[in-house]
Amino acid sequence: MPDTLQPKDHAEAVALFRAQVIGPIVCAQLKRGQLRKALKQLSRQLYQVPGREVRRQYHWQTLESWYYNYKNGGLQALKPSARSDRGHGRALSREQRELLLAIRREHPDASVPLIMRTLIADGRLQQDLVAESTLRRLYREHHLDRKTLAVTGGEHVRLRWQVEHPGQLWHADVCHGPSLEAAGGKLLPLRIHAIVDDASRYVVAIEACHTEREMEMLKLCVKAMRVHGAPDAMYLDNGATYSGQTLKVFCGRLGIRLLHAKPYDPQARGKMERWWRTLREGCLNHLPPMNSLHDVQVRLLSFLDRHYHLAPHAALMGQCPARVYDDGMREREADALTEQMLREALTVTTKRRIRADNTVNIAGSEWQLEHGFVARHSVTIGRCLLNSTEPPWVEHEGKKLPLHRVDPQKNAHRARPHRPKRGVDAVSFDPAGVLLRKNLGLKNTEGQKV
Repeated sequence: MPDTLQPKDHAEAVALFRAQVIGPIVCAQLKRGQLRKALKQLSRQLYQVPGREVRRQYHWQTLESWYYNYKNGGLQALKPSARSDRGHGRALSREQRELLLAIRREHPDASVPLIMRTLIADGRLQQDLVAESTLRRLYREHHLDRKTLAVTGGEHVRLRWQVEHPGQLWHADVCHGPSLEAAGGKLLPLRIHAIVDDASRYVVAIEACHTEREMEMLKLCVKAMRVHGAPDAMYLDNGATYSGQTLKVFCGRLGIRLLHAKPYDPQARGKMERWWRTLREGCLNHLPPMNSLHDVQVRLLSFLDRHYHLAPHAALMGQCPARVYDDGMREREADALTEQMLREALTVTTKRRIRADNTVNIAGSEWQLEHGFVARHSVTIGRCLLNSTEPPWVEHEGKKLPLHRVDPQKNAHRARPHRPKRGVDAVSFDPAGVLLRKNLGLKNTEGQKV
């Protein structure tokens, strides 16, 4: 232990230095008007600052503040106050600071050197912009240091997971948006359907609709698969939109595995919920009054293309979703998905009995068949869900017979076709006519005299 008494820290050393500077005037008996003159005289002198090699002067108003602080609070009042942003990394922008905090929340096991090295290599941080010790203090202040984040072995831990490559797993869900104003003041619901890639957080498809039926989900899947191909699996919730038989058959025919989250466990769908939060804060919460789904769709696509897909994502260690998705899909060798494959996957068949008038009811609509030989027969009805405007058809004895909608008014003006007699129907048989020709001595139909 040293025999000499030393200041306990830098703040106390600075306070002692300041007290020494204003010492000559603290104890002096100054009259009115002499304080300023004494302070200005002290301001002309050079002083050796603690911890620095340079000598400097101080303005008389600075010395005046030291004087009154000492008078009112003693040596403690002369200590420099800590900066309010101490340990925050003043060189960091607000966006960089939020990104660093978000990365630590998403990757609690990532070390400070790993986070900094990754962001510097990706161009998100400049070299030597912030020290590792400053970043550690920032994490401690926000309770994100590794010691605080450590979890005891006995607790149940929900581990963070992610697939290896883009295109392997898609998340799909629906979000309720603000109502749209229709004509006459009627309010229409707004439902946002979206599909997000797991590995890259890239939104492969998004659509604004009025309903959240299974058919809207199927259309969105087809739209995404036409551009990006089919994923290996889809992760969905247990709602009616995502648990219907049609979706199961469609995905099964394309070799897509369906995964459903556990009921009453919203944390299991955390990635999708985080995406909805981003969409609400950046787009949906700020929509002006609208009356068109098209207007909403345009804003959704603009938000994706101009912001979300290009913004750094904490779960991707600061990289943007578009870059991660493009790089991953170039390395992925996915099977080509043709239009015929989609058509076959979305073709449904069912058994129906054709009525005597050659009509049949399909999904609440009346359809008519032109071929009368299948009347009163049970046939197979085929319908493709890929195109809602395509009419259904009848499959009978290996033939594909078209159907068209029933038009009673048109059928009322249809002329019955003239069908010439053939076979037995073509033989003449007229007993009364034969007797008449015999009485008159006429020839029969074959030219012989009766």
